[in-house]
Amino acid sequence: MKRLYISDLDGTLLSPKPEITAHTAEIMNALARKGMNFTFATARSIYSAVPITSALDINVPCILMNGVSIYDIKNERYVKNEFIEPAVSAKLLDIYKRHGVECFMYRIDEGALTCYYSQLTSRVMQSFAEVRKHEYKKPFVQCRLEDYADEYTVYFTTRATYDELLPVKLEAEKIAGVDIAFYLDVYDDSWYLEIFSHKASKSNGLRFLREEYGFDEVVAFGDNLNDLPMFEQADIKIAVGNARDEVKAAADIIIGTNSEDGVARWLLDEMKK
Repeated sequence: MKRLYISDLDGTLLSPKPEITAHTAEIMNALARKGMNFTFATARSIYSAVPITSALDINVPCILMNGVSIYDIKNERYVKNEFIEPAVSAKLLDIYKRHGVECFMYRIDEGALTCYYSQLTSRVMQSFAEVRKHEYKKPFVQCRLEDYADEYTVYFTTRATYDELLPVKLEAEKIAGVDIAFYLDVYDDSWYLEIFSHKASKSNGLRFLREEYGFDEVVAFGDNLNDLPMFEQADIKIAVGNARDEVKAAADIIIGTNSEDGVARWLLDEMKK
């Protein structure tokens, strides 16, 4: 039986710092050398996901931006992308504007991901951009978003309080052609609202990997609400000990926390069996 192990990153495989600990890297790479098929699914983009997992031997394409992209790390190429229709992007931008909420808009053009924004007045959005500019070298372009919302648009994301984002979420989810991830940041008390094509999700991304690479069984690890779609496609669902109650309720197994190298330790025990 060909089995795939797939893990969320933040709050699951990554430690609270966040990072891949030396112990997790040692275990995971030893198991990969013995033939374990492993990858990850994350809300992160290529600019932060690839560097933060560089200590690992990832031998199966990963799922980025909640399923928007399937990316082959070894060959440095996008395998698959899901784009948003320009008319849909225009409707989303109108919703953001009417509610006075700033957003980042992502495009993938000729294999390159770029982030666009109109202005950054909130502290949390400024912090989001600064970390990604300086730590991960993500390209940001300030512009009039409507001028770039074309057929290469893949993603909208914003970070604020629950009360600020809820009206945008409730209105955006009525638009045909998009799906939404709305969840609490695992590092502080702010919320993320992420909007992408209805064809993109961790669930659809996992289905693609299963079918494209011939996996008979999938074991998935998660901690947050945006991992629940991935659980829908997994044969075995595993929540780390620090996971939200909703994720634990959907899981078949609950393991150690992300501060205890829970995923790697469970995999080591599983492979010994």
